[in-house]
Amino acid sequence: MSKPRKPSRTAPQRGRRTPPAPTPVTEDAPCPCGREASYGECCAPFHQGRAAAPTAERLMRSRYSAFAVGDTAYLLRSWHPATRPPSLELDPAQRWTGLTILATTGGSAFHQEGTVAFRARYEMRGRAGDQYENSRFAREDGRWVYVDALPDA
Repeated sequence: MSKPRKPSRTAPQRGRRTPPAPTPVTEDAPCPCGREASYGECCAPFHQGRAAAPTAERLMRSRYSAFAVGDTAYLLRSWHPATRPPSLELDPAQRWTGLTILATTGGSAFHQEGTVAFRARYEMRGRAGDQYENSRFAREDGRWVYVDALPDA
């Protein structure tokens, strides 16, 4: 989830279906991040700039939800300026289907850094897949931001 995908430069092929646009997530819908709250009560306030994620895990969850709802502006805003790409394009054929937090270190209101290991599930052109990452987060101007993915041990 951390690496921007390059847009496809190939022309549509005859007989290939164009993937459907993601279904918009309403404020009353379950939050894509998997917490037991509606999107409006959980990640939407972060996406809309009405609140800041209080922990590295909540930022991770809100970034996952941003991938699920296609909010590239939030993804870029919540990325550390030293590692943030100039732009980000999401693959419209990829649909995010679930998030599991595997482990966290630091990342609380009392920390300046933290990590969140997670597994994100997705569907791409009818095939299920998943992505594992151990992400590093830091506080920048008092707000949690995504820094990068730690190398696999």
